[in-house]
Amino acid sequence: MQVSEIMSRDIVIVNPDETIVQVAKKMADNDVGFLPVGEDDRLVGTITDRDIVVRCVAEGKDRDTRVRDIMSSDVKYCFEDEDIDHVTRNMGDIQVRRLPVVNRDKRLTGIVSLADTAQEKPSVAGSGLRRITTPSGAHNQVN
Repeated sequence: MQVSEIMSRDIVIVNPDETIVQVAKKMADNDVGFLPVGEDDRLVGTITDRDIVVRCVAEGKDRDTRVRDIMSSDVKYCFEDEDIDHVTRNMGDIQVRRLPVVNRDKRLTGIVSLADTAQEKPSVAGSGLRRITTPSGAHNQVN
């Protein structure tokens, strides 16, 4: 099964110059906790609700803080034609629950999450989640 078969295609992209308040409102309006960050037709980062809490609120930054100041700029992604088993294992290895999905021209086409995988392949999602929940990794908030 390919990523394109289970990914979410209805995506909202935010700009790195938006404030965290604007982004938090978009997250609330769309019932999501993860958004890709794009600039000049390029994927330049991602931001999560946890980034807002840990990298902004907990550090005492104000509501006018820009996305670029707290986003993860080390963008991890997968291709829409990749096998979901491989991508889920990779998510476990790099300890992320969601990934932007791009086509072979590296154009953003969707988002895939462990929840998407769990709907189709629960055992694969469980294996990925087991690796994600082990503390450490590049996306650990204390790094």
